[in-house]
Amino acid sequence: MKTRVALTVLLTLLVSLTAVPARAQTPAERSREIATALAKDPLYVDPAYRSALPENQLADVRAKAKALGYPVYSIVLPLSPSDPFRGEERNVLTLVIDALGKPGLYVVVDGGGHFPWYEAHSLPQVDDDKLRAARERALDDTGYDAGPTEVLSKMYDLLAAPELPAANPTSSTRPSSSDEPEEESSAGLIALIVGLGIAALVGLGLVIGLRRPGVDRPRREKPFSIPPHVAATVALERRRRLTRETGLELTKLGSELAALPAASGDELRHQQAALDAHHAARKVLDSSEDLVDVVGAMVLLDKARREYDAAVAVAAGRKQDAVPELCAFNPLHGRSAGRPTQVDADGTTLTLPLCAECRQALKQGKAPASLPGDDGPYWHGDDLWARTFFGSIDDDLAAAVSRGEYRS
Repeated sequence: MKTRVALTVLLTLLVSLTAVPARAQTPAERSREIATALAKDPLYVDPAYRSALPENQLADVRAKAKALGYPVYSIVLPLSPSDPFRGEERNVLTLVIDALGKPGLYVVVDGGGHFPWYEAHSLPQVDDDKLRAARERALDDTGYDAGPTEVLSKMYDLLAAPELPAANPTSSTRPSSSDEPEEESSAGLIALIVGLGIAALVGLGLVIGLRRPGVDRPRREKPFSIPPHVAATVALERRRRLTRETGLELTKLGSELAALPAASGDELRHQQAALDAHHAARKVLDSSEDLVDVVGAMVLLDKARREYDAAVAVAAGRKQDAVPELCAFNPLHGRSAGRPTQVDADGTTLTLPLCAECRQALKQGKAPASLPGDDGPYWHGDDLWARTFFGSIDDDLAAAVSRGEYRS
């Protein structure tokens, strides 16, 4: 299979050498071309590979993708540093998703020997862990010399299965709640009942003491507070609004990135950094579970925008504007003010970009109004956002997201 593909590609290249050179496609033109083809047929195969892949194998990929029950867009094309996507699968995914603008599972594979990569766009029902496990199992089951359609078919087969073997073999050794001894559960229940009984007696004593006759105590008005259910509704609406705004900005920036011309040197470096941050922001937003995740996507989008502006500045031969980073304690506060602030925590000194409000709070010895997480300020957690203060102390937040660390 690989020999046949290689011969086909070689023949295509020989033919192209004798043809009249055509104008090189821009990333925007190439991604729109693929998106237009995908709108008609969810399996796109580059002409360089078309004759090397039997029609029955292509039909098998289409059938198994359709059986998943959600849109699946499969892309098979050669990738090299000289193509419009600079040989990067993530660039293909980012630009084609923005060009097509439809929810679905996008999978790209280089038929010349590279492995499939994917991006689930606006598919909350798809489990990223299962996707990762299915890809790995597909490669293991078919062998690393398998053709692109074989790997895709196997991957879609595994995704259609109700369950997959755990990707991490050590996970099966973790005890579940059903494996705990019955005696331990009973002891915990007894301890809970005793604790509740003591709490009830203490509470009863306090009530009796407060109501004793002859004791004149000042009446205290209960302070006003927003009911929990109202606060939850406000928080949910805030997350929805931020998700919508971030999604719109991602689409806008994606179009602008796709229209960038070929570049080199510093301009190329900024362009690639913008594409990487944009891709990571889309990945996080599509799988966000709470407000902290959405804010993480917003921070990555801001990084992508700043890198895009830097690329445009280099191309125009003008000085890059120095744009402050977002506030590390709460990116929703806006940009940092002044120099980065040194913050001491458990014997460690961190240098963080902070807004004027958070800087003033620390100066007065008060706790800053941090972005809330599951248990107090978001940085009390142990996820990627907490460990890096939304990338303030990490060299490359986009790379960490691409490695899947934001879900660890």
